[in-house]
Amino acid sequence: MLLVWLLEKIGLGHFAHQYYYLVYTWFFMLVVIILAWLAASKLTLVPGRIQNVAETIIDSIASFQDTVMGPHGRFVFPFTATVIIFVFVCNANGLIPGSSSPTASLNTTLAMALLIFLTTHILGFRANGIKYLKHFVGPVPLLAPIMIPLEIVSHLARIISLSLRLFGNIMGEDLVLAVLFMLAGAYLVPLPMMFLGLFTSFLQAFIMTILAMMYIGEAIEHEH
Repeated sequence: MLLVWLLEKIGLGHFAHQYYYLVYTWFFMLVVIILAWLAASKLTLVPGRIQNVAETIIDSIASFQDTVMGPHGRFVFPFTATVIIFVFVCNANGLIPGSSSPTASLNTTLAMALLIFLTTHILGFRANGIKYLKHFVGPVPLLAPIMIPLEIVSHLARIISLSLRLFGNIMGEDLVLAVLFMLAGAYLVPLPMMFLGLFTSFLQAFIMTILAMMYIGEAIEHEH
């Protein structure tokens, strides 16, 4: 892995090998920040190529979020847009020979799942106050002893579902590509799988983001 090799050269080889997923996660956080800065640093009425691409991506995500959450959810757009862009970039990185997908590590996907979980409940409390807890009680107060444990288990299961789904798909994709490159890399056999992998990378980022939108949208509704 290229970044691990570079860190070995400056004496950080032990850390890079043990925590390679952190190295790539931090690297792609920096990549996304730099790309966002480049896109927003010189905004003009007649957009250039970078601004055009950035506006198309942002408008597409915003329009889709409006269909899922409605306009009242616009205040969480920076979070959801960051999730889909960051996860896609991390997923797609595994398609580059000599690199590694941070999301092929359960540590990374679990951290993302916990972030979505905490954000959901923090925003739920912010939008509804203590009334947010009614969501866990159920429609009839008499059912509270049954509904509360079920709701808690259901919400905790979201962490497992979000983290394992992304981890399993990206890890499997990276393993298949690695095997194909070892067996027939010189004959361009892995190319079709790489195109499929690019689609899978976007699909998994999309699934994680739409689930985050749905969870947050449910939490901030005032009917709780």
